[in-house]
Amino acid sequence: MNDAPPLSHKAREEFLTARQLAAILQVSEATVRRLAHKGRIPSVRITPHLIRFHLKAVRAALLDGSKNARQDAGDGEAETAQLSFPDLHLE
Repeated sequence: MNDAPPLSHKAREEFLTARQLAAILQVSEATVRRLAHKGRIPSVRITPHLIRFHLKAVRAALLDGSKNARQDAGDGEAETAQLSFPDLHLE
């Protein structure tokens, strides 16, 4: 028998749709899906057509990616957390 108390509404993890995440990040829904497909941001595929995103995990991945890009540059240029052009390029 499971003696763990049920998760309260506040304790449960919230997952976002691609549209919701796009609004938060101020990018297109296609960009969110492209970044997920390339593995740049974490996602959870529920079915072949349903995908969800955990906001804290996405933010951490984007911040970690920008830190790695700045370390790779290493030339003292201004540091930004912006996505690069290849990330936004339509295929």
